[in-house]
Amino acid sequence: MPASTTKSPRVAVLADSDTRWKWGSLTANRIAPADSDIRLDGYLLRGRATPTPRQLEEVGVRADSLREVTGVEFLRAMEQEEYDVLVLALVGGAVQAMLHGLAHLKQGSGRRPVVVTGYVGVVYEKLADGLLLRHGADLVLANSRQDADRFRAVYEGVGADAGSVTEVALPFLGGDTYTKNDPYTVVFAAQPSVPESRKDRTYLLDRLIRHARRHPDREVLLKLRSKPGEHTTHIEELPYQKLAQKTDLPANFRLVYGHMGEVLDRTDLLVTISSTAALESLHRRIPTVVLTDLGVREALGNHHFVGSGCLASWDQLDDGHQPLPEEEWVARQGVAAGGTSRTKSGGGSYETAFDMARARITGLLAAGELPPLRPYYTPVTAPGYLPGILARHHLGPDGSPLPGAPAADREPSPVRQIVRRAARGAYRHGVQRVAPVIRRMGEL
Repeated sequence: MPASTTKSPRVAVLADSDTRWKWGSLTANRIAPADSDIRLDGYLLRGRATPTPRQLEEVGVRADSLREVTGVEFLRAMEQEEYDVLVLALVGGAVQAMLHGLAHLKQGSGRRPVVVTGYVGVVYEKLADGLLLRHGADLVLANSRQDADRFRAVYEGVGADAGSVTEVALPFLGGDTYTKNDPYTVVFAAQPSVPESRKDRTYLLDRLIRHARRHPDREVLLKLRSKPGEHTTHIEELPYQKLAQKTDLPANFRLVYGHMGEVLDRTDLLVTISSTAALESLHRRIPTVVLTDLGVREALGNHHFVGSGCLASWDQLDDGHQPLPEEEWVARQGVAAGGTSRTKSGGGSYETAFDMARARITGLLAAGELPPLRPYYTPVTAPGYLPGILARHHLGPDGSPLPGAPAADREPSPVRQIVRRAARGAYRHGVQRVAPVIRRMGEL
């Protein structure tokens, strides 16, 4: 579909959580053809993590339109609308389903959008599984040189075309280079599912509180991702808010929400287990620590930071340890302090990180009709895996909608909207209250 020189490129983003909407919408703006203002239409895939209005507001990206859909409803919208670029900001299985659905929808026609997908942050688990579920998109974005190398190795290792892998950077890096604050502020960036156990989460909260008491001249902040009742990309069974209610908190300790970039504006030390916030912090040259208290383990994701120079424990921090990041490691993560630094490894500036993706998209749009989407997984290559993935999104083995799939010809009635909200509330209540009780009973 050639890009018009007389109208703004039309871009659609399909996302299934607040973090993926943030990644997808910011990426859409970064990779749009140069010197153009895009029309951005947002679609939120209906599910347990569908973002709330507050979460969408916190992301800070404005779409020209935004609506909630099922997978089949989205595909029907793609049949009615013509877009230049489509960003699939979804979990791997949903990406694969939409690729097959689009392939079925557009069969025999080259008039389709350039399809882009990728990852929200650090890729530390299910590398092969997640990548092969994303194969088939025109561009599979890698947030760093290290990821690009790993992605190509996986695709080539199974005999799949690796030409879609395109190196970029995380789209939400930015902000001013670090300067000291008054008072000195320590921020712990919490994660919804890392660690999982009550014991480990209580330990981390206790150490943060102890640090605040040991350093009364410092401000100590617990940066939370979501408020009670909200869900993000990962399920949070034991919110820190709930654990903190049972503790006498010191005056210099606070729980905070909001945009991570704004919190980093007042941060002197960023502490986390393995949050992508560590890369945002390193990008701005803020002292950053990845905790080793619970071990350096794949299950925690902090193994990704081996070699970074950022690994340390709370005991070391209490005693005044100052982390010093390893420049070569930082450069390979697509992080460039202040957005302008270059390293001896030859890494470019952050401002140019999206040039390659933008150029590839511009070339594809100028080429006219695009070839059919060809995911690696097909009924031939994965007959025991693919049908189940597609069925979860009401699609048959060939990507066509299954009988009884929800229609998109009208907005749900007020009663149905109320029932839907109640169902989500019941699910979240079960995850955050009932499930932990059942788990504890099973350990008796």
